[in-house]
Amino acid sequence: MASSADADAQAIRRLIGRDPHAGFRVAVRCPFGAPAVIENDPRDARGYPFPTREWLACRALVTAVSRLEARGGVRMLEQDPDMAGPLADAHARHQALHEGHRVAGAGDPDHVKCLHAHLAFALAQGGSPVGDWIMERSGAAWPEPCCAEETT
Repeated sequence: MASSADADAQAIRRLIGRDPHAGFRVAVRCPFGAPAVIENDPRDARGYPFPTREWLACRALVTAVSRLEARGGVRMLEQDPDMAGPLADAHARHQALHEGHRVAGAGDPDHVKCLHAHLAFALAQGGSPVGDWIMERSGAAWPEPCCAEETT
């Protein structure tokens, strides 16, 4: 019988289409119990800072956020005057997790690199105005059925 960690690793491989580049733990599970957000170890197997601490794994959320990015979502978030403060706070909190390194989605407070990273971080941290902004504008929602299940 596979352990829960083995089942999570298999689900993550199915969701992201490859083996993860760093160790991880499941930070958020979808309503079906599958990994939706993973928190990667701060360093990869070679000891280098890993660029994305929280990774959005749920395919349905990834697809919705990708569509928002394709419609100019990064620029919209950067230019929303109501989001300047929450975005600066999210950058500072995320950068602190990376030992001050400027990495994926939160290293440069003047620019948003990746809405996926910001949403994963918000979900893993229990929510934020930035995460709410992304969810609302992307129309992201949990799929039916679970996207981590094997299909035949």
